Amino acid sequence: MSLWPIAELLPHAGDMILLDEVLRYAEEDVETRLTVRPGGLFNQADGSLPAWVGIELMAQSIAAYAGCHARQAGEPVALGFLLGTRNFQCNVERFPAGVELRISALRSLQDDNGMGVFECHLDGPNIHAEARLNVFRPPQAERYLQEQPEGRGQ
Repeated sequence: MSLWPIAELLPHAGDMILLDEVLRYAEEDVETRLTVRPGGLFNQADGSLPAWVGIELMAQSIAAYAGCHARQAGEPVALGFLLGTRNFQCNVERFPAGVELRISALRSLQDDNGMGVFECHLDGPNIHAEARLNVFRPPQAERYLQEQPEGRGQ
């Protein structure tokens, strides 16, 4: 179980935080959990979440992984970016209200420039989704966001 509340691990706020908690984290992987509750930003009329939200749940799990490691090192949580996914597969069209989902993310590649690849799985009762997510965490995210493209600004 995580030593920190999920809101202290993600660079998200309010309703954009979809996860409930980090169950465990290690050097190469993380496991998170949430219970699908009606009334959120992405919920359908019946309270369920569309399966495509699974990609965001996986991305937030990766962010929580980075947040845990930052907190452990005494550093602030840094902003990161989901660049894309490969081969998202899910055996259902939606995640019903009330169901508990567990998401795992295993780091398979990370370079010194902030690029990373994670193998992700999402599981619940009769639910399975998987994808490979490509992410980017620039070494100095605030500076990266303020940079002007060449020939613009200045």
